[in-house]
Amino acid sequence: MIKKIFTTLMATMFLTGLFGAVAGCNTVEGAGKDIQQGGQAITEEAREHK
Repeated sequence: MIKKIFTTLMATMFLTGLFGAVAGCNTVEGAGKDIQQGGQAITEEAREHK
């Protein structure tokens, strides 16, 4: 009985961690794209005002 509860608990914790990691990667990727676009806008403005 305890082994079944422990196995279920461990599987739930593993899946929760896995989904959290996947969501975190998407968030970091999106932030990286936003920062890159901001850098490109600054570079273009600097070129215009030379």
